[in-house]
Amino acid sequence: MNVNADKVLSRLTALDFMAVDLALYLDTHPNDRETIEKYNAVIEEADKLRAFYEDNIGPLYSFRSGSDENHFSWIDKPCPPDYCFNYYFSGKECC
Repeated sequence: MNVNADKVLSRLTALDFMAVDLALYLDTHPNDRETIEKYNAVIEEADKLRAFYEDNIGPLYSFRSGSDENHFSWIDKPCPPDYCFNYYFSGKECC
C-alpha cells in the first residue's frame, strides 16, 4: 500500500482543528444537537485516521509508540519533525 503521510497528516490536522472549533462553539451552545453530531463525527473520523496513520506509517507520539520489556520502539521509526509541514504565511518562509 502506498500511503502519502503528508496527506494523512494534513487531513488529521484539519480534523483536530475542526474538533477544537466545534468544542468552543459547544461551550456556549451545549444543547445544539446538530453541532454535537458534527463534533462526534469529527472525533470519530480523527480517531480512525490517527489509528490508520499509526498502523501504516508509524507512531505520532512517543507515549503511544508501543514498547515491550526489552525495547522502546519509538526510536525505530519516530515521527520526524517536518518544519516545512507548517502552513505558510505571507512573507514568512519556513524552509
